[in-house]
Order: sequence, then C-alpha cells, then structure tokens
Amino acid sequence: MEFLTEEQFKVLSNPGITSTQLLSPHNSASNRVTITKVTVEAGAKQPPHSHHRSEKIWIAVSGEGTLLLGGESTHAFAAGQVVRFADGDIHGFVNTGQEPFAYISVTSPPINFSYAYAAAR
Repeated sequence: MEFLTEEQFKVLSNPGITSTQLLSPHNSASNRVTITKVTVEAGAKQPPHSHHRSEKIWIAVSGEGTLLLGGESTHAFAAGQVVRFADGDIHGFVNTGQEPFAYISVTSPPINFSYAYAAAR
C-alpha cells in the first residue's frame, strides 16, 4: 500500500499553469497510472502536444475553456465534463473563462512530466 500526503506531491509549473503530481513517478512505484491536478489561470494556454505511448483522461473540476485538438480543431470543455485522449491524440487547452480552470488528469501508463515544465518545487 502507498499512502500519499501533500508533502509528497511534486508541483511543476509554467507561467499560468500549475501541475500538482498527486501520484506519479516522483512519489509512487506505480507502473500503471499518473494522477495530476492541473490549474490553468484565466487566459493561460497549454500548447497542443501528444503522448505516443500513454492515454489521458481529463476530468474538469472547475471553470471552462477550449480544448485544442489535432488539425487546429477545438472543443468547449467545462466543469463536470470528462474527455479521453487515446495514445498519440493531440491535446492542449486554453482557459477562455474569467476564473482558473482546474482538472484532474489520469495518464496510463505513467509519465514523468518534469520535462514539460520550467520550474519544479
């Protein structure tokens, strides 16, 4: 059994984006999943990208914005909605709302997301 507390969470950040690694290679021996809480400030953007060997599920907790998908396609995304990205699906997000947007991300198999963030604490 692994029991994790806030002191064990790793926080990664880029301007306007905070990614709290709740269960990840930073603090867990799991080889099946990464669970992250991401907060995107109003006006901030996560550029479109993909993960070729992992699928992702995003559960929108609060706020609203726009998913940035492959082929320059977009889709509205708001609190209470869930989206799944298969391996290799292009995905990103821009917060078009007036308040911070928060979602829980589940990634399988796990990814160490440190490479994508300028600052880690």
